[in-house]
Amino acid sequence: MAHIVASLDQPSNYKDSQSRLDRQTQAEILSKTSTLYVGNLSFYTTEEQIYELFSKCTTPEDGGGIKRIIMGLDRNTRTPCGFCFVEYYTHAEALACLRYISGTKLDERIIRCDLDVGYKDGRQFGRGKSGGQVRDEHRQDYDPGRGGWGAQAQRMEMERRREVEERYHDAQDVPGAVAGGGGDWKAEHAQTSTLKRQRSPEDEGEGGRGEPRARVDEPDHDTNRM
Repeated sequence: MAHIVASLDQPSNYKDSQSRLDRQTQAEILSKTSTLYVGNLSFYTTEEQIYELFSKCTTPEDGGGIKRIIMGLDRNTRTPCGFCFVEYYTHAEALACLRYISGTKLDERIIRCDLDVGYKDGRQFGRGKSGGQVRDEHRQDYDPGRGGWGAQAQRMEMERRREVEERYHDAQDVPGAVAGGGGDWKAEHAQTSTLKRQRSPEDEGEGGRGEPRARVDEPDHDTNRM
């Protein structure tokens, strides 16, 4: 059974692209680290919420506990962008949280935990082009907990709106032009004009049922003379 079910306290194969550590050195550090990386957080999750959840696996009576929490921030806006680092006093506490908390829900989101080689100043900022995380740069779905649409999708929508506004202003500059669907308005107006003059009941006989009106002959003055 041990060969079938993967252990829950094993770190992933993730390797920081900006780290100069080789795989063997990284494995040795992870076997002793007391730092956890936490991902897939909502942008609205607070440090207090994280502390409350991740302190459930600590042992303060043995000198353990959470040393500090470093919230991940958007590089441009300095607002939370969906990840954090949790530093413990002992390696056992980090392993316990990896085993029992990773895969659970916080703010209705399934969070992911992983052992980390250790926090260094600068790692708290997102590495995406827009300032947030790279994963949110290419995301095509709408995620209300992580800023709505992905950064690329937002840029495409902004570009589309800018083009519409430019076309609108260009149309306004042309004399006699009707911006924003003038062609449709003209077609509708022309159709309405053709329907304005309808045949009235007086134009047709018998209440307008299509029968011709009866002819009224004028009196023959020559006959009356007789």
